[in-house]
Amino acid sequence: MAGGGAPRMEFVTPPALSPGDTVAVVAPSSGGAHDAPHVLSLALERLRDTFDLEPVLYPTARQGNDFLEAHPRARAADLHAAFRDPDIAGVFATIGGADQLRVLNHLDPAVLREHPTRFFGMSDNTNLELLLWREGVVSYNGAQLMNELAVPGALPDYTERYCRRAFFDDSLGVLEPSESWTDEPSHWWTDPSLLDEKPAYEPNPGWRWAGGDERVAGRLWGGCLAIVQWHLATDRHLPAPDRLDGAVLCIETAEDLPSPGDVAATLLCLGERGLLSRFAGVLVGRPPGRSFLDEPPREEREAYRENVYDAVVEQVARYNPDAPVVLGLDWGHTTPSAPLPLGRRAEIDPGRETVRIP
Repeated sequence: MAGGGAPRMEFVTPPALSPGDTVAVVAPSSGGAHDAPHVLSLALERLRDTFDLEPVLYPTARQGNDFLEAHPRARAADLHAAFRDPDIAGVFATIGGADQLRVLNHLDPAVLREHPTRFFGMSDNTNLELLLWREGVVSYNGAQLMNELAVPGALPDYTERYCRRAFFDDSLGVLEPSESWTDEPSHWWTDPSLLDEKPAYEPNPGWRWAGGDERVAGRLWGGCLAIVQWHLATDRHLPAPDRLDGAVLCIETAEDLPSPGDVAATLLCLGERGLLSRFAGVLVGRPPGRSFLDEPPREEREAYRENVYDAVVEQVARYNPDAPVVLGLDWGHTTPSAPLPLGRRAEIDPGRETVRIP
């Protein structure tokens, strides 16, 4: 169904949450909450104590990977139920995973369109958010419970500030670089005793700018780069190409640490497909440089990030040289992070070196 989906339409931003609201907790991806209940408990505590929201766990949130992998229809049913419930003000994903693409076949797009509700999730949950974008519903790539709200030690002020805007406001406002950040692997998932220990943070060098120098604005489209790759490959849930005209591409890489060559190859495919040239600008989240399986020294991690940035800049320059490119945003698989509202308009001003989401 190449280029399928809804015709050109006005986007709807689901109503903002209010303090005291009830929100749904679902597992449309994997069973991480079942495997690390102490991490989920911390996330739920922060929803209640920091943001004054009342979480309600839906059936999938208590299930492990074996059940969720075998029952994509059950994951879809939880999403349908949460979106339909008038008492649910927002829907939060517990964690990402590796197969949410299978769930989309069991979702009724009409339910998502007719009951717009703020959805928060990232990584594998980019699948659902790309479907919501196709249906003209804004969703929030970020504020995922277990790896963004359940940071050990304390919730970073930066994350809290932008989550608060994403929950309770219609505007995210001006994005600013954080003062410090970390990509320390989440060893606390398997060792509850580490949940009170703050990860090691390092100074943030700020953003890197490249590409065009004209101010641009357009609706955010994208998310986790691996999931964008899946949608290019399957071509079942992409919007019609002309709906991406003037949009802003936003991409970030996961803890699987794709090679700069792989990142370049995905953008090359976007270019050869005639999509990369349609975007007004490009935003790139800061890539993590280490994972559970690979913890290279800091200088190697810094070189890896710069090589990823170079790969993006080279491909955008080839297919869309007038598009401004902003690299190193606090968004994605590092901490702290700001949830990006996919489907909302973003303004990129290279002259002032600002990014704003009004």
